[in-house]
Amino acid sequence: MGALALLLTGCLPQTPAPDVGIATPTHYVEGPANPNAHLPPPEWWRSFRSNDLSRFVAEANIDNLDIAVATAEIVQADAQVGISGAPLYPNLTFAGTAAQIRSSGSNGNPGNTRGQYILGLSAGYMVDFWGKNRSGLLAAEENAAAARFNRDVVALSTQVAVANTYFQILGARDQLRIAQNSLAAATRILDIVKRQFAGGTVSQLDVSQQEALVAQVRASIPPIEITLRQNWAALAVLLARTPVALTPPQGSLSQITVPRITPGLPSDLLIRRPDIALAEAQLLAGGYNVEVARAAMLPQIQLTGTGGVQSAALQALFAPGAWYYTLVAGLTQPIFDGYLLQSQLDQAKGVQVQDLQVYRKAILSAFADVEKALVALDQTNKQVKLQADVVESSRTAFRVAESQLAGGTTSLVAVLQAQQTYFTAENGLAQVRLARLLAATSLFQALGGGWGP
Repeated sequence: MGALALLLTGCLPQTPAPDVGIATPTHYVEGPANPNAHLPPPEWWRSFRSNDLSRFVAEANIDNLDIAVATAEIVQADAQVGISGAPLYPNLTFAGTAAQIRSSGSNGNPGNTRGQYILGLSAGYMVDFWGKNRSGLLAAEENAAAARFNRDVVALSTQVAVANTYFQILGARDQLRIAQNSLAAATRILDIVKRQFAGGTVSQLDVSQQEALVAQVRASIPPIEITLRQNWAALAVLLARTPVALTPPQGSLSQITVPRITPGLPSDLLIRRPDIALAEAQLLAGGYNVEVARAAMLPQIQLTGTGGVQSAALQALFAPGAWYYTLVAGLTQPIFDGYLLQSQLDQAKGVQVQDLQVYRKAILSAFADVEKALVALDQTNKQVKLQADVVESSRTAFRVAESQLAGGTTSLVAVLQAQQTYFTAENGLAQVRLARLLAATSLFQALGGGWGP
């Protein structure tokens, strides 16, 4: 019985897993090694405490078309598992025929007519002695797992894209608000300069310089509008909607909470990042495909059998003498095929080596992604504080200069310098706030999204 079971089930694949050859670091250069401190929550986007962002991500999780495509690929991969597993079962076919047979007569007498009835069942089974079919099934199962990991990769990328686009919109709104306030201030000063010019205390040069500044600030607004509206359209696509159907988000980057998050241990990435799991599943599938190609070069045993009943009369169809059966066992062995099978084996081995390198790169990239995101988040946090001090100081200097200009106690040059410094400082703060939020989403993505229990 044991030998028969081995004959029918075949030999399981024995290819050892390739050595990855990468030592997992014990800690990050840019972050603490505490595995329990501020780990990303499952719905990580809620950490920014923005109702609009949470709503947009929830809609994208349901309606995004890239996620829908990845989900459809899972259905295909599951179907392929069924296709690959079918050769492990016998193939049964039922057939029935009925025919009228007329014999020729003699001496002017008509011939005889008789019926021929056949009911039969045929079966075929390829003995999976070398594990070819079982390896094909295992490869298909790993590909199905890879399809699920791929969906997770697409979902995480979509969530990050929604968050980044949303922050880009808010950043553009902040810059537009700064430009409009600067334009109002420059226009107000221009009115002061024109009154002074009318009184003969300043020259036409002073008027022209302030008019140039007003025009310069006004010219800075259209590029900001382009950024705002293009990101609005991009967000609509992520939500599978048209821009007309999307209500533009309001608010400011200053209202967004920057979550505290530490990365835990580097080894966590090996089980948390879906792209690493995807590369690992593809590597395992490649190993099974090597077994499939190797087994194709070995002898194949085909078992076939037919059985049924046949009779010349319908009423005698199931009589004892009408039963018949045949059993056939065949053995085939490739001898020469123009090196086709050997080339297919070499190709499968090449794909396996390629998958190994992709897997190794995914691991190394994961460690590097976390390090880069930690650096960016840490430095932008510091930069926001420093830039906020610059804005406060330049705002005070501009207010003092404007007041002194109205009182005629300072020159227009000093006011121009103070105004440009203040405008540049506010723009810089808006850009750094955006960079800090983008660094935070990059860290979430580098860690593989939210970490459930």
